[in-house]
Amino acid sequence: MVTPNDALLANHEELRRLAQEHLQYSTRLDSLTQKRYLSEDEKLEEIRLKKLKLRLKDQMQSIERQYRQQFGTHVA
Repeated sequence: MVTPNDALLANHEELRRLAQEHLQYSTRLDSLTQKRYLSEDEKLEEIRLKKLKLRLKDQMQSIERQYRQQFGTHVA
């Protein structure tokens, strides 16, 4: 079953790029959170990655909102 979100990802290059970037940041953040102790540089990287992920999420939600407005479709 193809959801509207799948269709949007399949047809929207910018959303796919943002989703891939978000996944990369998430993967790196997960590797940092697995460590018992973080160096000062790692702590700064953790904060930076969290901010980047939030920015990307906001951008992806904006694209989804535009899609819903244009096509009147709910995107999960």
